[in-house]
Amino acid sequence: MLRLGRAAAPLRALLGPLSLLPRRPASGGRSKEVLLRVHAEENRGIAEILMNRPRAKNSLGKVFVEELFETLDALHFDDSVRVVIIRSNVAGVFCAGADLKERASMTDVETDLFVQKLRSLMDGIAALPMPTIAAIEGYALGGGLELALACDLRVAASSAKMGLIETTRGLFPGAGGTQRLPRCIGISLAKELIFTGRQIDGQEALSMGLVNHSVPQNDEGDAAYQRALTLAKEIVPRAPIAVRMGKVAINKGIEVDIASGMAIERMCYAQNIPTKDRQEGMAAFIEKREPKFIGK
Repeated sequence: MLRLGRAAAPLRALLGPLSLLPRRPASGGRSKEVLLRVHAEENRGIAEILMNRPRAKNSLGKVFVEELFETLDALHFDDSVRVVIIRSNVAGVFCAGADLKERASMTDVETDLFVQKLRSLMDGIAALPMPTIAAIEGYALGGGLELALACDLRVAASSAKMGLIETTRGLFPGAGGTQRLPRCIGISLAKELIFTGRQIDGQEALSMGLVNHSVPQNDEGDAAYQRALTLAKEIVPRAPIAVRMGKVAINKGIEVDIASGMAIERMCYAQNIPTKDRQEGMAAFIEKREPKFIGK
């Protein structure tokens, strides 16, 4: 049986209005490299993961990866969060990809193990039960684009630069890029981008279907975030269990033949039938009013 996961105490109740959640104290006064912001009031139900490693352009170093794992753990079983936005807290960059300075000091075995950890990290993002939106401002290169590809939806500033550039560094995408990019834009285009290591802007990404929306950058440098926030606000009022089951049905069904996909859809639909939200939706329709979904 497909399950939504166990309940957890809502983070919002612990944090109050818009706040940052530190999962552990930073050692030696070091700033947290990944922050979690949970909205309240009019934006209740939205959480943000903020990448905060300015000196290394949010590159995927050991500490950064560990903190991102911890943040995913904090979110996974929180039913109060209905949408997660992943964004940068560093101007001009989403995520620059691998920390090559760190990588250079690793042995071949250590490199293999660390890249496998990156694959697990991207799988963890994809496995979050609620919808995820990547808000891409600036550069999303290599592992940074792989991180965005692990999200359900992507919004980019038209000036953003994206690419799986690993072949320009003697590498190839190893954190899911060879699998998620062709599933997103098709095999031929994915091969072209990976073989050439080419960087594309937000408008090109939109034309390929790599991002859902491309928006002109604003003076504050957060146009993609603002569009992502608008999109999140559109999702939040919808029945959260139905949304989550829709995500499972799509993600699991796309990997199998259509007959098996239909069986997965039925299993997901069956989980939604006994919910109070389904009853509320029908009642609201009959009574000609907006439904109020509670996630039960």
